[in-house]
Amino acid sequence: MLTRFAPSPTGELHLGHAYSAVLAHETARAANGGFRIRIDDIDGSRSREEFVAASLADLDWLGIDRDGDPVRQSTHLGAYGAALDTLRARGLVYPCFCTRADIAASLAAPHGPSGAIYPGTCRSLSGAERERRLAGEPHCWRLDMARAVALAGDLTWEEAGQGLRIADPLAHGDVVLARKDAPASYHLASTLDDAAMGVTHVIRGADLVASTDVHRLLQALLGLPTPLYRHHALVCGPDGKRLAKRDAAASLASLRASGVDGRALAADLAAGRLPAGYSLQMP
Repeated sequence: MLTRFAPSPTGELHLGHAYSAVLAHETARAANGGFRIRIDDIDGSRSREEFVAASLADLDWLGIDRDGDPVRQSTHLGAYGAALDTLRARGLVYPCFCTRADIAASLAAPHGPSGAIYPGTCRSLSGAERERRLAGEPHCWRLDMARAVALAGDLTWEEAGQGLRIADPLAHGDVVLARKDAPASYHLASTLDDAAMGVTHVIRGADLVASTDVHRLLQALLGLPTPLYRHHALVCGPDGKRLAKRDAAASLASLRASGVDGRALAADLAAGRLPAGYSLQMP
């Protein structure tokens, strides 16, 4: 067994991150398995080195040991590009020049598990127009979802304790695989890195259940193994809303500064016990 915890260095870790990291760590160690850290740092406009150091310090404070040095997504850009080239050669991705405002203004855009579904505006552009616009316009790369699903075959995946599920990537529409401001989207980078790291069990928040539909499709298209998934309840604050990085009171740094024992906190989280005022909820 190999599990991982993959923080994005865009802010301080909070109780929700700690809960996810503890579950992944404890699950691996109980099975005499491995536990790795991956730093998801390809968001160049928001990632900060100080948050990398802070995240590792938080994990040390919790007593979460790791196997090997942390893996950084920013060192895997070539792999993301190669995967995108593979999909491009099969005619499964296309450049999209639409802005967020363009998409929001489209009355034809329905909503899916991840929000507004892209209406496919750029999917029907001619080859000549694509080439002309690629030369000078910012663009992302989208997956032609209908074509991809038609080629993928079996799209089942297993949720721990619940059995097989059938992925429904069509519900997401033509998702972005490479952003205008980043070489890969979360969907592409996370799927490729889990496979490259040899992750066998993905343990993450239930807010990412829907993303598994897309990840399972990419695994099928790129010939990657499918790990076992476990999507856990989310830590919510006194207001009943799930924690975000802006919730300073719940940051691990603030808890550490107030004298909280990190290892004791980790033991409580492993047992499903949260500090007063916080709760576990499924979305």
